[in-house]
Amino acid sequence: MSEDYYKKLGVEKSATKEEIKKAFKKLALKYHPDRAPEEKKKEYEEKFKEINEAVSILGDDKKRQQYDQFGSAAFQGGMGGAGHQGFDYSDIMSQFRGGSFGNFDDIFDQLFGGSGGRRGTRARRGSDLLYETEITLEEAATGTKQDLQLNKLEHCPDCDGKGATKFESCHHCQGSGHVKRTQRTPFGLFQQTGPCPYCHGKGELPQDSCSDCAGEGLVRKKKKIEIAIPAGVENGMRLRVSGEGEVGSNNGPSGDLYVAVHVKEHKFFEREGDDLYITVPISYTQAVLGDEIEIPTITGKATLKIPSGTDSETLFRMKEKGIKHLHHHENGDQYVKVKIEVPKKITKKIKDTLKQLKETKPHKSFFKKVFG
Repeated sequence: MSEDYYKKLGVEKSATKEEIKKAFKKLALKYHPDRAPEEKKKEYEEKFKEINEAVSILGDDKKRQQYDQFGSAAFQGGMGGAGHQGFDYSDIMSQFRGGSFGNFDDIFDQLFGGSGGRRGTRARRGSDLLYETEITLEEAATGTKQDLQLNKLEHCPDCDGKGATKFESCHHCQGSGHVKRTQRTPFGLFQQTGPCPYCHGKGELPQDSCSDCAGEGLVRKKKKIEIAIPAGVENGMRLRVSGEGEVGSNNGPSGDLYVAVHVKEHKFFEREGDDLYITVPISYTQAVLGDEIEIPTITGKATLKIPSGTDSETLFRMKEKGIKHLHHHENGDQYVKVKIEVPKKITKKIKDTLKQLKETKPHKSFFKKVFG
């Protein structure tokens, strides 16, 4: 007699794989033998076996196509090699944790011909984290240290990241973590060894659930770490702090922490690479007669000699007064543009002196040069 697998799962023949998955989960939770009243244990076991048999067919695209065409007879006597042959479903839900369905997606993928249980056993690297911080130009020039407050996943300290505090050897694989599977194909029996789908290759099954992490093995915790921001860092650079991302699963390595550094704009200095630029006002007298003036630098001050006859907008170079290069010990330069500042108010004595200077009229000499 042909089995109606769609009816057993309570779905239409046109149901999507996601709808089949939801129906299977609902029924598996309802009829799991561990939840059966004592007088109905046998009934629950039979029902549980039926829904697992149904999902093993309808969850596999190729087997579902065969079933739709030939019915359940396609999986009797070796035709097509049904996934439930040679596979024990009686305790596939043995990993209930605290009454909740643990690792359901891994079990579902196993039944649907996906990762075959390997997904839960493969070591996985933890996620990387990104943290943004802001520093001043002075801090970028000299380097600085910062304390970062992180909120990230860590291994649960109560259960050492195992999700439970009490374990027993897995009776499906006798504690080895691996099982042999036999599948009937048109070419005969095919046998392969893979990670145990019940214990996910660990060789043991949890007997309780850690109350602190609800069986997940991970908890989100606040953590403070100190990072060193090197001298010469530029705006937008990312610094990598190895191993300070979120923890990996199945003994996988932790991810990394990336710190995105934003350098604030400075009120007076402009930066181009390792060089700094600043505009400094000087008087007309200083430009004409020359002078030595104090110039601000990013780390303090320095003296700059202004030669006599300096024009406005003249650019002076102060060697190695810029920012330290990120990867070697040399500093950039500081460039000083002088701008002659015209006073708004002057005394009568200065005004008379300037009138005498006005008689030089250099623009007339320029005019003659142009027109001969």
